[in-house]
Amino acid sequence: MEQRLPVLALSEPLQQLENHCRAFIMSLVSADVAHDITHIERVVRVAKQLCVAEQADMNIVLPAAWLHDCVAVAKNHPDRARASTMAADKAITFLTLIGYDPQFFKAIHHAIAAHSFSANIAIESVEAQIVQDADRMDALGAIGVSRCMKVGGSIGRNLYHPDDPFCQHREADDTLYTLDHFFIKLLHIAKSMNTPSAKAEAARRTEYMQVFIRQLKSELG
Repeated sequence: MEQRLPVLALSEPLQQLENHCRAFIMSLVSADVAHDITHIERVVRVAKQLCVAEQADMNIVLPAAWLHDCVAVAKNHPDRARASTMAADKAITFLTLIGYDPQFFKAIHHAIAAHSFSANIAIESVEAQIVQDADRMDALGAIGVSRCMKVGGSIGRNLYHPDDPFCQHREADDTLYTLDHFFIKLLHIAKSMNTPSAKAEAARRTEYMQVFIRQLKSELG
């Protein structure tokens, strides 16, 4: 994706903001092994690129991307649907403490709260679209496959159903089988992307995941 989208050099204030956000995120406990600092860094990188491509406001996109997962709630936790709103609240508290311009707070709060699938909050700005797209992009491609497997292992799911791995004769259930998550969610993410730039890259990453599934089918016979 880096070769297809432009990257904007950050101004000194935004670079300082990044330094503050990185230090803050590094001080927190991540929700699971797939939501560590490397996930945040990838989301931020893609969000920056989409921000330039879609001519959005970096003052909103950058802090929202850095802080979108600043509240750790596991995927199978009962409070999962509230996690993004909790993160938005925590992000504004942090940004207030470091003296960030409050004129951006409402938009940042919305971009963080609305980014999550489970929150089911309607998107109201291009900046929120970008943060959501950047986060969802990290569930696709080679990274997406790797992260899905890591999450499945961390919560004790089996890799696949022993008799019907590819859900040909049963309803997919990703509470029990990690591979089922591809059919329930991952292979459909590209269709949910908001921005044109994200749609194109998501399609390329989804094709890789289709290749992975075909390879897995050949190995399982």
